[in-house]
Amino acid sequence: MILFAGIFDNSTSNQDKLNTPEIDEGLFERIGKDDSEALKELYEQTHRILYAYVLSLAKDHQDAMDIVQDTYIKIRSAAHLYKPMGKPLAWMFTIAKNLTRNHFRRTQRFSDPEEQDLENDPKFSYVTDPEDRMVLESTMKILTEEERQIVILHSVAGFKHREMAESLGLPVATVLSKYHRALKKLRKHLKREGGYLEKQRD
Repeated sequence: MILFAGIFDNSTSNQDKLNTPEIDEGLFERIGKDDSEALKELYEQTHRILYAYVLSLAKDHQDAMDIVQDTYIKIRSAAHLYKPMGKPLAWMFTIAKNLTRNHFRRTQRFSDPEEQDLENDPKFSYVTDPEDRMVLESTMKILTEEERQIVILHSVAGFKHREMAESLGLPVATVLSKYHRALKKLRKHLKREGGYLEKQRD
């Protein structure tokens, strides 16, 4: 597995390669003054994390890409309103979440995992590793919204539990509880779907 290495064992290989950025909050002041280099720097630091978060909400690659783009446009127009609080990602996530809700209101396409055939959905064709695809499909299908956010931010974006708690506005204990509950759901589902865990141990 590439994206989800470490979910079903104690490996942290992908986490070691990912670092949650320490965002200079001064970037927002510069963006508010129409500094394109500051926006570019913010994008380079955060686009992967923001994509992972939006994907956990939208459950669709192309929708997530569109919403992420809209989020940076909104950040550019609203950066002058940003108040330094030590939680820039939380502010960005709030914008992204609102834009995701607005996107689905406009298109009247509210996601219902029970109505989607994710296994054959071309919207997930960008994930080429078959094991990653299996885990991602299961994540979108069986987990709650908060559980999806936590699993994807941890596994794809490399967030530590404390960082997720700060960015999602949840207690660390809640994040840990939801993460472990989500893993149990995924293990049970994947085992039922084809002996995935047994294959991993071979």
